[in-house]
Parts: sequence; structure tokens; C-alpha cells
Amino acid sequence: MGKAVAIILVNWNSYDVSAGCIRSLRKMVFEDFEIILVDNASADQSGQRLKEEFPECIYLQSDVNSGFAGGNNLALRYAISHDFNYSILLNNDTTVEPDFLNLLVDYMEEHPEVGVIQPKIYFEHDRSLLWNGGSYFNSWLGKATTYGYNKHVDAGSDQIKEVDSVTGCAFMVRTKLLLVSGLLDESYFMYYEDTDLSFRIKRLGYKLTYLPTSVIYHIAGGAFQLGEKSKEGSMNHHVHYHNARNRIWIIKKFLNPWQKLTAYPYTFFYFSAVLIYFLLRWRISKFKVFLLGIKDGISGHAESLYIFNK
Repeated sequence: MGKAVAIILVNWNSYDVSAGCIRSLRKMVFEDFEIILVDNASADQSGQRLKEEFPECIYLQSDVNSGFAGGNNLALRYAISHDFNYSILLNNDTTVEPDFLNLLVDYMEEHPEVGVIQPKIYFEHDRSLLWNGGSYFNSWLGKATTYGYNKHVDAGSDQIKEVDSVTGCAFMVRTKLLLVSGLLDESYFMYYEDTDLSFRIKRLGYKLTYLPTSVIYHIAGGAFQLGEKSKEGSMNHHVHYHNARNRIWIIKKFLNPWQKLTAYPYTFFYFSAVLIYFLLRWRISKFKVFLLGIKDGISGHAESLYIFNK
């Protein structure tokens, strides 16, 4: 019989934030859990340092950087084969309130119709500002939105509610449900893979829930900062490529023909505005990468690389 919850962390060249996350998990009230730490082929020996400093973690080494989806899937397969009741994908650049996990588990136990649940997520740099107060998707625009982003809590972010998708920052799922829905689609690599899995679980008839009494804090995007800001900005180019390509793939895969009639024009109008911005700022490398993402989004599609026994 496995533990109640598998807490899944993926590390990639980020010892400090991963260590901070594990230290905060050590302070939790809930005790029936294991931390599964995946090192996604870090080049800085951070994985080995974490393995030595936190021997209580189940350590899984990936030989290649398989992205957010591939790294988490490695741990999800372990959780499935070891009979964990629940699995939570938790970004390694988060810290948690001591009661965050028992609140999520208690709600799931009392509500079998809920397939996935998430906590309220604040920014770490200012714990009065929300990072995620629930995620929604406008199918007529092909646009994902986050309620309350960078704002203070209001009535909408302080109530239990059903959402359209659950962020991969803190995505808690009934583990056995993944045998039916499949895992994260690794063809996305990063970005929108949580939306894809949310939509697949929702199609099975389960609810996705936002629970504001459970709270965590998120540094947000630290792994993708380039360091010193240059004329190309401070964000890694891969972020722009995958955001553009994967947004198109979501529209292709999940929207009906009538929704696509409005979603595609809106999306390409937005893409045009981003490209113009890059040109005006003379960020030519990002312009080219973003354009390539659009091209690959149009020519390709999500390949459903999420089967448990692939």
C-alpha cells in the first residue's frame, strides 16, 4: 500500500529554489506523503547535491532534459506503479503553508466528483499579490486567462469554485485517474501541457476545483531567466517558441469548428502584435523564434505522448 500523496518536484539547474521548496514541505502538518524529486539532466550537479542533502526524497534521474511534461511523467509513472492515492505536481520554485496539503486531501476525500484540485497561489516576492486565483479558457478566443493575476484577493479569488483548467504549478490529481486520461503530453515539452491534461480529465466528467483555503507561494519563471538583461530581454527564447506553438496546438485539438472561426483570427492578431513589439524593440532573435513557433504550430500538432506504458 503506497502513501496517500506523491509530491512531485522537477529540478533543472536550480538547487536553491528546490532546496527551499523541500524545506518548506518538511514543515507540513500532513505526514502521509513522499517527495519524488526528478532531476532533469541538470548540468550544475544540483541534482546530486539535493539527493545528498535530502535523503528522505525518492530521487529519479533523467538522462535528458525532457521538459516539464517529461520530467513530471517520469515521477507520475512511479506514483502509479507504487499505488499513491494522489499525486501533486508542484513547481520547485514554490514554498507552502504547513496546512496546504491536508486541506487539499480532505476536500478530495469529501468530493469524489473532483478529479483535480489546486491551491490559491501568491507571488513569493509579495505575498499579498496573487499569482493564480483560478484558470479559465475562452474557447471563442482560444485564450487562457488567470483570475486575479498580480492583484490583491477579492471575493472571486477567495471562494471555492470550478475552473476550466488547473495550473501545473500545483496540480493535484487522483493518481489512478491518469490510467484513463493519460499523463502529460510530452510533445508540448513545456507550456499548455497542464491545460491539455485538464481538458482531457474534464471530458471524462470530472470537475476541476480551486480551493482558496490551501495556500502556496511562487517565485515564478526563475528557471527561464537568462540572468543579466540584454537587448533581447531577460526571458529565455524557448518560452516564446513554446507559448506560440502550443497555443495553436490547443486550439487545433480542443476547439470545435465554430470556435476556431473566431479563435484563429484573434490569436493571429495577438501574435502579430507580439512580432511588431519584438521588431520595435529590435529583439530580432526573439522575433525569429516566435515566428518559428507560429510556423511549427500551424504545420504540426500535439502527438499524444502521454500513454502510461509508452
